[in-house]
Amino acid sequence: MADQTHHWRRYVALGDSLTEGLVDPYPDGSPRGWADRFAHHLANRAGAEVQYANLAIRGRLLGPIIAEQLEPALALKPDLVSLWGGGNDTLRLRADVDALSAELERAVVRLREAGIDVLLGTGVDAKGSPVLELTRPRTAVFNANVWTIARRHGAHVIDVWGMHCLKHWGMWHDDRLHFNSIGHERVSQAALAALGLEPRLGWDDPLPDEPPKSRKEWLEWQVNWAREHAGPWIGRRIRRTSSGAGRSAKFPQYVPVPPSAPNPAE
Repeated sequence: MADQTHHWRRYVALGDSLTEGLVDPYPDGSPRGWADRFAHHLANRAGAEVQYANLAIRGRLLGPIIAEQLEPALALKPDLVSLWGGGNDTLRLRADVDALSAELERAVVRLREAGIDVLLGTGVDAKGSPVLELTRPRTAVFNANVWTIARRHGAHVIDVWGMHCLKHWGMWHDDRLHFNSIGHERVSQAALAALGLEPRLGWDDPLPDEPPKSRKEWLEWQVNWAREHAGPWIGRRIRRTSSGAGRSAKFPQYVPVPPSAPNPAE
């Protein structure tokens, strides 16, 4: 695969908590996530070091992602940029999906005019997720626009909406908003597929079905989620604060990502 990846030697990731890598920790507790994993996959495929920067910050809406992260990304002169946002916007009932899409397209045009390959991401299908399923119509429209933008400008798309494996709760953190470590690895494989690279065999295979919950277990599951996750999120919305307030990017400048030891999964 080295002949397909040799020109992606400088990769910059833009976005929110998904790309920062929340709830997929390294041994020291710092966030890893799909983009870190993907950078390692690129290095392994190329058999050469990849320079990697990650400007993503949790809690960011799409507008601030672009306003705060696009210019620093351009200054790094990357070969490849992943720009994945909008999920925090579509959680909001009054999100203007058309305005979000127009803003995203302007950012993609800037990147493509600079000769940079662009990797976008869709929103996840929330069907079957209590409360979050209400966002499904907004997310579906936004996704349709993402695909249109990609077609117009020659960008690539990580299609998490269509991933079978992500419909299993075993891929998700308890908050139902963020992937766990298994989910992040699957998404990193989806990123390879989006670029036309061969992902690991079985990368989108679903996990075995979980035993059905009793009514009591189901109610406890919902109550715990509301208390531990939905409640704090609503509180931040009321106070107009963000989980990313005061935070900075984890890799604002390039860090070297060397190829690892040979891995049969690569």
